[in-house]
Amino acid sequence: MEALVAIAIGAMSAAGMYLVLRLRTFPVVIGMTMMSYAINLFLVATGRLAINKPPILHGHGAVDYSAYTDPLPQALTLTAIVISFGMTAVVVLLSLGAFLEGGDDYIDMPEADRTERGEKE
Repeated sequence: MEALVAIAIGAMSAAGMYLVLRLRTFPVVIGMTMMSYAINLFLVATGRLAINKPPILHGHGAVDYSAYTDPLPQALTLTAIVISFGMTAVVVLLSLGAFLEGGDDYIDMPEADRTERGEKE
């Protein structure tokens, strides 16, 4: 199970990095979202991958530390989800404003390389 999670984290990170390096704003936003999902999955995996284990200890006396999962990565992941949702909304609004102001959604493209919308190349 650990290998499957590691492969999923690696694939999502690679796809997110590929999309971030594109020259359009929408793939950049999607790539940043995929990278935040990969980071969230990594944070959850650091808490221990255990099935049907509670995040807190029960009982008194001798404690079996293999019988629970760490609750701190779960709390950090919940916080990261909220922050990434807010940042995605901000980036979408910034890219929409740049599109409405500039007329296209290219990133870092020289003015000489741009064409007007509707113009044939």
